[in-house]
Amino acid sequence: MTDSLRDQLLGLGFKPAPKPERTPDRKPGGKPQGRPQHAGQRPAGGKHEGRPNAGGKPGGQGRGPQSQQGRPSGQPAGQPRPSHGKPARSREDIDLAKAYAIRAQREKDERIEAERVKQEEARLRREARAKVDALIQGKTLNDAAAEVVRHFPYGGKIKRIHVTAEQLTALNAGELGIVQQAGRYLLVDAALLAEVEGIFPQAVALKVDPNATPEEDPYADPQYQVPDDLIW
Repeated sequence: MTDSLRDQLLGLGFKPAPKPERTPDRKPGGKPQGRPQHAGQRPAGGKHEGRPNAGGKPGGQGRGPQSQQGRPSGQPAGQPRPSHGKPARSREDIDLAKAYAIRAQREKDERIEAERVKQEEARLRREARAKVDALIQGKTLNDAAAEVVRHFPYGGKIKRIHVTAEQLTALNAGELGIVQQAGRYLLVDAALLAEVEGIFPQAVALKVDPNATPEEDPYADPQYQVPDDLIW
């Protein structure tokens, strides 16, 4: 149809043909854009956004209705909530734990007492030795020129001291004695030896009793006696 014919038809009262409806624009990738969502229209998916769940807490699955105090529905007031921790210990377990605790405390007290007694004994020994040192100071009879060796048992071992011939006779007769002091063996008279024995008996290294019977001194028996001219 030419333009002149179209103009003639329009002039006679004919209306122009309607224009075809415009298709919606497409996004990159070929999918058409969705229609704009009107106010009040539900979002796609069938769920309301922001709607609280069945438990009354938004954003998660509900755990059933609860009272204001956090008690589950149906639980009577005043009843303790069930515990999901360790099971309660039996009476026997509690009694056994108490017995172990009592025994451990008793052993600890015994160790403390034993240590206290040990320290007290050490303190008494130090004080006794100090008294012995002060008592025998300047009263020992050791002779630097002595050449005779006298052996004697002390502390489970055989010890020795150098004496003169006269001192050896007096020592064997019980008129002299030997005192141990700081690893040394000192010769003292019988009276001083008795005082030392009264203060600290452990310091007495040799004390000969001339009146001892064979039962008291097995070496007093004649078959065990050492000749006077023999030095051991």
